[in-house]
Amino acid sequence: MQRPLRFVVEADGGSRGNPGPAGYGSVVLDPATGETLAERAEYIGVATNNVAEYKGLIAGLKAARELAPDAQVLVRMDSKLVVEQMSGRWKIKHPDMKPLAAEAATVLPRSQVTYQWIPREQNKHADRLANEAMDAGKHGRQWEPSASTAVFDRGAARALATPPAAGPPGDAAAGAAAVRAALASASGTTASAAASAPAEADTLFAAEGSGAPEPAPAAAPGPTAAPASGWGPDMGTPATFVLLRHGETALTPQKRFSGSGGTDPELSPAGRRQAAAVAEALAARGTVQAVVSSPLRRCRETAQAAADRLGLAVVVEDGLRETDFGAWEGLTFGEVRERFPDDLQAWLDSPKAAPTGGGESFSAVTRRVSATRDRLLAAYAGRTVLVVTHVTPVKTLVRLALGAPPESLFRMELSAASLSAVAYYADGNASVRLLNDTSHLR
Repeated sequence: MQRPLRFVVEADGGSRGNPGPAGYGSVVLDPATGETLAERAEYIGVATNNVAEYKGLIAGLKAARELAPDAQVLVRMDSKLVVEQMSGRWKIKHPDMKPLAAEAATVLPRSQVTYQWIPREQNKHADRLANEAMDAGKHGRQWEPSASTAVFDRGAARALATPPAAGPPGDAAAGAAAVRAALASASGTTASAAASAPAEADTLFAAEGSGAPEPAPAAAPGPTAAPASGWGPDMGTPATFVLLRHGETALTPQKRFSGSGGTDPELSPAGRRQAAAVAEALAARGTVQAVVSSPLRRCRETAQAAADRLGLAVVVEDGLRETDFGAWEGLTFGEVRERFPDDLQAWLDSPKAAPTGGGESFSAVTRRVSATRDRLLAAYAGRTVLVVTHVTPVKTLVRLALGAPPESLFRMELSAASLSAVAYYADGNASVRLLNDTSHLR
């Protein structure tokens, strides 16, 4: 008996504005060779990221069905929202998502489809197709296959895309059942949360998926019932701080102390390139609704680059300034160790110790940053805010969100123009979504 064909479908969607001009891309691959069997992309007009992602999924499944309607299909996407909803672990509440999820669930028999989340860097082919579709729409055209330059790492396809062996209905069946249950239920009764799922980097930009994962709806008893999953009751849309460290200055590569008590340097040419790169990445993702910056020049310049690209204004918040390093300003760590060894050791040993010459202790910075955080949370409840600041404020916000001790500040790497993210929920809890992401600079 001939074994059924196996395909990998990779899909993605994007919106430049969320909602804004949107498009999707999807590709069907041979998991054994990495060969591209079919590509689909389309500009869909004004829509959200999530709608575009679902439309990309549907297009990919239809392309696989056209090739072989009895094939086993592994769907790989970097959207945790779509993967978890179609797998039945997260509830579908948004009215725009329900009909799309229902359509996706009926393209192929439920026993033939399995879903897997992958990091964004492993979904570059579909991501490129989606961006090509949006670029075409910007010029009043639809995507043409002959103009595509989408590139895919075939070695990665062979290594990562092997579908599971055919067998009894499992994850895909549970997902389809949960989709139908969600559509059939007006109120959406939820199962109690039992297990947690990892957060996805991209959820910091997601429209519906920016909150905590939602528990799946209760399914009918039987072997295909979806397992209860989630982090507890829906706390609503969190306030999300997308934390951006400013781009490089002339002092950055030399690793010199550069706080709020020094020369207030501007961005270097490399720093300006970094600011432009992160602005493009943020614009491609969408969903940033406000931009807040430290008053120091390097941050204001970085923030302005992003705000100009996003069509937003920059709000300056004094509490986001860097630590005042006193007499250490402009010195390297080695130079401080030579000139002020006792003060440096005290600073390393205790968050209450301040740099030489009337600088700020980490305890003082924590109080300032905490008060600033609370003001911003009150002003931007339920919104996604780009917060452009410095090493110490970013690390402090991450440390506080994790409940980590002060010494953890010395155990975090934070590169120039890197992105981190923290989501703050209505019950007072916080979730670190991202730390030191520099993929936009590569």
